[in-house]
Amino acid sequence: MTQRLPNEKLRAAIAESGWTYAGVAQAVRQVAAETGQILRTNKSAVDHWIAGAVPSGQTRRYLTVALSRRFGRALSPEDLGLPAPPGWDSDSIGLSISDDPLDALMPIWRGDLDRRNFLSGAAYSVAAAVLPLEHVADVASRASKARTGARVGHADVAAVRDMISMFAVMDERHGGQHGRSALVQYLMTDVAALCRGRFSSEEDHQQMLSAAAVGVHQAGWRAYDGGEQGLAQRYYLQSYALAQESGITGHSAFVMRTMSQQGMKLRRPEHCLSLAASAVDRIHGKVDTQTEALFAVTHAHALAKAGQRQDAVREVDRARTALAAAKGDEVPFWALSWGPPAATVHSRTAKVWETLGDRSRAAAMYGAAAASRQPGTYPRIVALDLVAQAEMQAAGGSIEQACATWGRAMDHMEGVHSGRTRKAVGSMRRDLSRFRARGLRCAVELDDRARTYLSDRR
Repeated sequence: MTQRLPNEKLRAAIAESGWTYAGVAQAVRQVAAETGQILRTNKSAVDHWIAGAVPSGQTRRYLTVALSRRFGRALSPEDLGLPAPPGWDSDSIGLSISDDPLDALMPIWRGDLDRRNFLSGAAYSVAAAVLPLEHVADVASRASKARTGARVGHADVAAVRDMISMFAVMDERHGGQHGRSALVQYLMTDVAALCRGRFSSEEDHQQMLSAAAVGVHQAGWRAYDGGEQGLAQRYYLQSYALAQESGITGHSAFVMRTMSQQGMKLRRPEHCLSLAASAVDRIHGKVDTQTEALFAVTHAHALAKAGQRQDAVREVDRARTALAAAKGDEVPFWALSWGPPAATVHSRTAKVWETLGDRSRAAAMYGAAAASRQPGTYPRIVALDLVAQAEMQAAGGSIEQACATWGRAMDHMEGVHSGRTRKAVGSMRRDLSRFRARGLRCAVELDDRARTYLSDRR
């Protein structure tokens, strides 16, 4: 029998990290959770790895990512004395900017359609969140000269926008997984071919690349909705590259805004503030006031996450002022991913107040966001805003009011198949547990409804 030798490389890396074994286990669980996997890794498991045991399954990948984040540099499993997990060589797909974003997207699209584990299980990369601005600008100028193919005009751009808008409506009404493969297939075949065509004018070329960037952004959003954060990030990076190549003012900055929001959601703040601030700088004085409000409120959220309360409040005020000053200017196609800007600004403002600890204002703004959308539109977003409002109400001691709000949220979830709505309902059940145990009628009835909802969507 072969004697197992201690893993000195891993021991040294953990010692350098300054983490306890329990801290390592927690970091591994967090990375796994970002990919939708629930692990029970504990300090005893880490002790076994140090003694020479090899982490099972994808745990090696999660351990490597966790320590890479800790050190701020990319590590390989071999650096930790571990064999590479299956598909490790594919982990870097989509995390860099190439001369041709469409070429970079092809393996991502194929992997998404095949539901390959190396993409669906990929972790969010902190290193990839560093701004590649100068490199992308150079790549875009060269790539724009290399397109060949059939002649494409304004009518083709309009058709692509219509299709992407249709997929967006489908996403909001039924959840991110409904029609997801159809969207990816459409982008990979029709849209990619059109982007490589010969254009009637340079403006049509720019608008087509911008429309493609919106479609890729939506593919990222759908992956995000399914809890596949690493895949979502890869889509966002390539959407950024396409938007930058298009040259459309403000579009690439809008994708930076999304990347900042993803990092905040995942509690990976390393580059969120710089992304949000750079996005604001790029569009200042160059877009309509409603769109400017979208950027300002994301910057406010990033400032709040960074503990800069006064600056965050100032940016909230700037976003509110911009909305109030809106003169009905047309909002660009790329800025309408979440519908009318006012509701989006209200929802993000609520997140700012929640981060700053003001539950009352947060609850009011979540309610305003839900009420700002026309009845029957954007049911998933409305449901999630109402869930967040209920959480603020419950935390403030108004449990009956919270139950009523949660009930309204569930009304909007009917027919929606979304990882985020399932997660929200699961969280709601945990919040209700102590009230259900006391026999509070509204909590018991709501929990029964929630249990049925989750069982129907397994």
